[in-house]
Amino acid sequence: MAHFAELDKDNIVISVHAVANHVIADSDGNDDEQKGIEYLQGIYGDSTLWKQTSYNATFRKNYAGTGMKYDEGRDAFLSLAPIYPSWILNETTCRWEAPTPYPDQGEDVELKDLVRYHWEELSTSWEETIDP
Repeated sequence: MAHFAELDKDNIVISVHAVANHVIADSDGNDDEQKGIEYLQGIYGDSTLWKQTSYNATFRKNYAGTGMKYDEGRDAFLSLAPIYPSWILNETTCRWEAPTPYPDQGEDVELKDLVRYHWEELSTSWEETIDP
């Protein structure tokens, strides 16, 4: 199945629809995004806006979800705002990330099962949480 994001006039994702692969296949069997767009416009109207999205994020960086934005310059779907104000947009993945990487717990399997971290926005750091 191919997936297409319906966009509003501001490129915000309204919904995501699946389209059968044979509908968007060209004469060589390759995906043709325009065929999918025309198919969906035939159902939902010529004025609707569509962009193909990848369930595996093999193109356009992230799978589109309702409320996300399609950024034309990056040719990517991204969340409108970070989870926390201090997080920054990774230009390679187009995902919001903490300014400090998640702590590496090494190879200690027991430790990995017990120690978790949560983001503390006030200190802008990962803080340890130990499960009971």
